[in-house]
Amino acid sequence: MTKPRPCGCKGCRTCLVCETQYGADKLKLQLALEKDKGYVYCPFCNKAWKGWDLDIYRQHPNHEGDSIDYPGVFIQLDFITENEEKDLMKHIDEMPWDTSQSGRRKQNFGPKTNFKKQKVVPGNFDGFPEFSKFLQDRFETVDVLKDYGVIEQCSLEYDPDKGASIDPHIDDCWIWGERIVTVNCLSDSMLTMTPYSGNRMRYNLTCAQEYFPVVDNDGSVISDCDETVKVAIDACMPPKVLDVIVRIPMPRRSLLVIYGEPRYHWEHAVLREDVSSRRVCIAYRELTPTYLPKGKCEDMGVEIRKRSKLFWDHKDRYFIQNNDNNKITYAETSL
Repeated sequence: MTKPRPCGCKGCRTCLVCETQYGADKLKLQLALEKDKGYVYCPFCNKAWKGWDLDIYRQHPNHEGDSIDYPGVFIQLDFITENEEKDLMKHIDEMPWDTSQSGRRKQNFGPKTNFKKQKVVPGNFDGFPEFSKFLQDRFETVDVLKDYGVIEQCSLEYDPDKGASIDPHIDDCWIWGERIVTVNCLSDSMLTMTPYSGNRMRYNLTCAQEYFPVVDNDGSVISDCDETVKVAIDACMPPKVLDVIVRIPMPRRSLLVIYGEPRYHWEHAVLREDVSSRRVCIAYRELTPTYLPKGKCEDMGVEIRKRSKLFWDHKDRYFIQNNDNNKITYAETSL
């Protein structure tokens, strides 16, 4: 039962399908979250206020109770319009989905990576769907995303009927750079942040010791960082002692960027209870300085970044075929 199951889950990753049909309920990672330790981040005042539910941030400016500072978060509400979201989702659903773990499905575009061996090759990566280009173009209007070079784009579907979620984790620090970007579609949700004080070898956190910061504590992008400047966030040091859980709102059609302290010292998760209807997020990643100019793996980075500038028509790549029972199937054409 720890092996991959028909639903796509394996190990302690489970969904409602394998919990009810394959006896995987005993394998599910049990999160002991004390809701009385919760604080909800408000994008208007850039503070986290005592509470747990999404509506806490909507009380602005009439917040009540205690608050804490929680730098390293940027939220832009209404980053895309309703019509843009409608068109975006129509085109996303015209492409095939791959099964993923914990009740999710995904569409992934980026280089082929091996996090354990710290190896990356371009593989079949040849850019991104043309219909999503406007999102990357719009990143250029966001101050905290100055010089953000997208090299991976991943659509993730969360279906409440499958009990979809994602367990606490930190995005790999060997290949993915400081700014973690998400565009949230179809429904509201929450990102649950918990302090991480485990093995610093996990998530390749030790790699971040080699990098200079991209974003300053005030949210401004650091354009030039000479070798005398130390990293703003030492990912190998224990996090600042905060016995709290921070809940970051991800409203429908919003943009979320995390960087700095939350990026390196806090695990983030999407809880099953926070997926009330179908949700699709489009996640973006940039390269670490190792693969940028003057980095030790600059040559590989040049090839990956070259391919990341390409965009293609998804309708030319995939054709849709109806079989005898009207089930839609997809086939990839050669471009």
